[in-house]
Amino acid sequence: MSDASITLDPRTPIIVGVGQVEQRVDDPATAREPVALLADAARRAEADAGADGLLAALDTFAVIRILSHRYQDPAALVAADLGVAPARTIATDDGGNYPQTLLNRACREILDGRSTGWLIGGAEAWRSREAARSSWTVQADDVEPTELVLNPHPLIHPGEWARRVLMPIEVYPLFENALRAKEGWSVDEHRDRLAKLWAGFSDVAAGNPHAWIRQAFSPAELRDATPDNRMVGFPYTKRMNANNAVEQGAAFVVTSVGTARDLGIPTDRWVFPWAGTDAHEHWYVSNRRSLAEAPAIRLAGRAALELGGVGVDDLAHVDVYSCFPSAVQIAAKELDLGTDRPLTVTGGLSFAGGPWNNYVSHSIATMVDRLREDAGSVGLVTGNGGFLTKHSFGVFSTTPPPQPYRHANLQAEVDALPSRELCEEVGPDDGPVTVETSTVMHDRDGAPERAIVATLLADGRRAWGGTTEPDALDRFLTEETHGAPATVDSEGHFHFT
Repeated sequence: MSDASITLDPRTPIIVGVGQVEQRVDDPATAREPVALLADAARRAEADAGADGLLAALDTFAVIRILSHRYQDPAALVAADLGVAPARTIATDDGGNYPQTLLNRACREILDGRSTGWLIGGAEAWRSREAARSSWTVQADDVEPTELVLNPHPLIHPGEWARRVLMPIEVYPLFENALRAKEGWSVDEHRDRLAKLWAGFSDVAAGNPHAWIRQAFSPAELRDATPDNRMVGFPYTKRMNANNAVEQGAAFVVTSVGTARDLGIPTDRWVFPWAGTDAHEHWYVSNRRSLAEAPAIRLAGRAALELGGVGVDDLAHVDVYSCFPSAVQIAAKELDLGTDRPLTVTGGLSFAGGPWNNYVSHSIATMVDRLREDAGSVGLVTGNGGFLTKHSFGVFSTTPPPQPYRHANLQAEVDALPSRELCEEVGPDDGPVTVETSTVMHDRDGAPERAIVATLLADGRRAWGGTTEPDALDRFLTEETHGAPATVDSEGHFHFT
């Protein structure tokens, strides 16, 4: 870095260290627990910064929610393992947005002089949990972190529960097929596009030393259902779903320029967050105007770029949250990125690994490495929690920002956008419906099992339906049904008319 760093405000927030770990054991019973993996990632982050005592200088340890084992205050366990005592421990609720959301918050606190620095990260040991967790740490029920960061509402509406619209593997294909209809792609053309997109992600993972699956797949190996790549929720085969069966941890340290100088951290380790934003869509999927769009991404993502003083053509490196292809395509369209450029630095959740809520800690860590290797370039990281529900964005560079770190919350603008009402129980006076989008869920043997259908009433309300009727399943699998007339009864049974 140039001598310009000398004139920086000492409160300028910077990322100074990142660490990633993977655990591959032949005997699952010997697997180390998630907080131990996270402590290892934290040690690697301190070593990456080249500063003994960095972790002890931080006042906040924030741990993204761990699902493979129940901890009351995982950050306290990580701190104890590391032999340090931060003044504040934070635990989060569910959401893949949280690593970037907390980084945005850390930057604001550091810039305001309210914090010396944060360790942010998480870990999962999902593959080994059943065999190993009887020996993992159990904290007393009355143990609590200093702060819990919670979602304002459950991620699933009661009306969605009632119609079994519950899981990401069920909801993201609905977005996908809504996007297909909106873009006017045929079923086969659409599947070819998905396979090509995801093959590009696997190519990146093959070159990522921290990726869980380091194999480049051809489009055909991703598109078509086979015994080891069964269809899950049409049009997604297994390899197009986030891979949560991983053992991974990642952490990063954000502190101030002043603290970095005091600790002697070399300037070539510094990466500057330039800007960040946060917003969520209309909270429940049922209430969103279009299932092929994500206006909160458009508003918050573009605002992050504007706050950073850059455009999409200035971005040398991008990591778009990639739990499913629909998340990538919709975000790329809303941000005007397109899909003809690399949209991941890790390889994405299908290949690099999808450690539940903590993927973005890995993407931030990888982005930091990438920017250090390409000094002066600019990168964008996006986070997504829930069902394209919660979004967080960060713009980064090894070059100091043209102006002090800036953040915005775009929620008021999103809340003002049109929405839909949910008709939880279609009555005899509600009339017929038209198909909005659908997916066909397949069983473990890859056979079509049931369709989930989003429909629209004549008055614009949305109603959920479902069917197991073979002819209907075949129609959903082979032709465009958007706009087709149908009925949904009071119990949610769907029928074409």
